[in-house]
Amino acid sequence: MRNYKAWEKILFLPTHLDEKRLAKAIHGKTIMITGASSGIGEQLAYLLAEYEVHLILVARREEKLKKIKNEIAGKAAKISVFRADLRDSIELEAFLRFVRNQPAGVDIVVSNAGHSIRRPIMESLNRYHDFTRTMAINYFAPVQLLLSLIPQIQQNKGQIINISTINTSLIPLPYWAAYQASKSAFDTWLRSAAPEWNALGITTTSIYLPLVKTPMIEPTAAYQNAPAMSPEHAARMIAKSMYTKRKSVMPWWLIFGQLASVLGRGPWEWGMQRRLRKRGKP
Repeated sequence: MRNYKAWEKILFLPTHLDEKRLAKAIHGKTIMITGASSGIGEQLAYLLAEYEVHLILVARREEKLKKIKNEIAGKAAKISVFRADLRDSIELEAFLRFVRNQPAGVDIVVSNAGHSIRRPIMESLNRYHDFTRTMAINYFAPVQLLLSLIPQIQQNKGQIINISTINTSLIPLPYWAAYQASKSAFDTWLRSAAPEWNALGITTTSIYLPLVKTPMIEPTAAYQNAPAMSPEHAARMIAKSMYTKRKSVMPWWLIFGQLASVLGRGPWEWGMQRRLRKRGKP
């Protein structure tokens, strides 16, 4: 885990992981991780490989999946990897057939795959695909995946863990319309479905992460020096939720951001409009 700066240590308090409770909670279970070839998904795979579980890792980059599998071969976990671009309906259906053929079914789904994009609306006028692509991976793919696997998860009294973002709880930011709309869509969908699934014995957990130092944020220059959680830290938060079963997990300070978003919406939008008008460009 990378070393945090002093202020990052305050923002991202340590996550204590009770390894005995985790081992008991996930022993013998099948855990699916989407977006497992890098970042948070990769680190979660490394963490869970120490336990007697069956990991199903899916991502677009087959060579990276094979590398991860080779690196954790010989550890306690059984590893299955499947290359698929979940935005592609044919590849998604092929992956679902693979999962449905697993003898024990799936116990825990970690919906982690996602795509981020930062672009002003005026630069997206001829880029409708910016929105269809983000919706495809951040919303439609996890919805289709869960609709297909819910019978398995219900039978196993399993858990659905959504890796969300704090942005779904805060005032929307300029330039992030495609990303924030797609993440908010799935967050709302899951929270709407959660009571029905909870009544069937399925646990649902939404983990609201701040900025995480993953390859996904590298193209955004503004984030290079911003405080960011390590993917290893995020993986520990996810693993902990597998035995705490909390409905939501978020940074301690998010509640203050939510309050500010409600009380300060008018002044913030007025100030942002003036700032953008003064700059005259993104």
